[in-house]
Amino acid sequence: MSSGSSSGDEDEGMDSYRKGGYHAVRVADTFAGGRYIAQRKLGWGHFSTVWLAYYHPQLKYVALKIQKSAPEFAQSAIHEINILSALTQHDPDNRKCVIRLLDHFKHTGPNGQHYCMVFELLGDSILKLIKYNRYKGLPLNKVKDICRCILTALDYIHRQLGIIHTDLKPENILLVSTINPSNDLVRSKTCPIVSKPEGGVNNGGGLVVNAIERKLKQRARQAAARITARRASLGGVRPVTKDDRCLDGIDFRCKVVDFGNACWGNRPYADEIQTRQYRAPEVILQSGYSYSADMWSFGCTVFELATGEMMFAPKTGQSFSQDEDHLALMMEMLGKMPRKIAVGGLRSKDYFDRYGDLKRIRRLKHCPLTCLLTDKFKFSVHDVRDFADFLIPILDFVPEKRPTAQQCLQHPWLNKSSESDVQKLDSQMSELQFK
Repeated sequence: MSSGSSSGDEDEGMDSYRKGGYHAVRVADTFAGGRYIAQRKLGWGHFSTVWLAYYHPQLKYVALKIQKSAPEFAQSAIHEINILSALTQHDPDNRKCVIRLLDHFKHTGPNGQHYCMVFELLGDSILKLIKYNRYKGLPLNKVKDICRCILTALDYIHRQLGIIHTDLKPENILLVSTINPSNDLVRSKTCPIVSKPEGGVNNGGGLVVNAIERKLKQRARQAAARITARRASLGGVRPVTKDDRCLDGIDFRCKVVDFGNACWGNRPYADEIQTRQYRAPEVILQSGYSYSADMWSFGCTVFELATGEMMFAPKTGQSFSQDEDHLALMMEMLGKMPRKIAVGGLRSKDYFDRYGDLKRIRRLKHCPLTCLLTDKFKFSVHDVRDFADFLIPILDFVPEKRPTAQQCLQHPWLNKSSESDVQKLDSQMSELQFK
């Protein structure tokens, strides 16, 4: 939910459950004088674990983030609470598309004193939505719905509060509800666990059993799929591909979360910010950053939503670094970086010569964004023109030239139907006339 939490398959490791580290939580453990009852772990990060909890006084589910107890993590928690408190305080109507902090307190355990934060419970991340859609890219009308929410959040934190998020990416944007309604605790009427199992052995009731059953079923499906594919290849029969995922019924409203690395715009405190693939060129070159760095990350996220693929996925080569490959990928898609920008950072000499050319990657394979969208991702010419008109200015190498979130919200593309939408509407109208 916040501060780098992850819900991946890897576990955080038992060696971090020690003095200064994580607090060990068991299902049905209580916090804050019994107000919150732990249900199951939602995720974890370097700073904290995040648990689904039942808020007993109001009979509702919340997300409980429990910070490590060492002093440096406590200081980080205090900073995050200050940021989150400002976000919530200035949005009393809950309309700014940012995560809401509901409560915070300290909890003392065997490993020390832990700062705890309580958040509203949201749904799946945009990253999970991209995976659910099999990395095919969402329809542009859905992309626009998500963009409006993200831009509303960015406009709010940038213009009204003076906060830079510094780590905007699909993983840190959550839908307001789950993709699958059956996973929604409210809609599925899931009963909370309010007491520990008899005998004092706490394995989370049927949670462990259910998890094992799910894994066994998943392995069985994968094995069956491999057998089917092998038989098809032996018999010369092409396996049938699944249809596109149905997105009907999914609520595309979303909120920006994870302000654990956020900073005040007038007090940036870290040179290296942002997750690699969403990192702005000025951050790589260490030439200073501001709110426009968030806009670059937003542009990368929009591309990923529309295509299903990361915009930039740099790698380390035999003769060049990951940073230099990242800069090369940017220029291959967006054109040559202005010399003033290329040589203006503290680390510019690591990558560029005095003419603004990369030192170790001399031959760039140019493929402009518009060509990529048309040739690889099969966008219509009409959609490419309008989408690129929105996206390309956000990815300007000159940070000051990038539009603000407020300006992006006013762009015609967000209020204009795509060609695929128009064709779908025409088809529906034809069906009605035929009937």
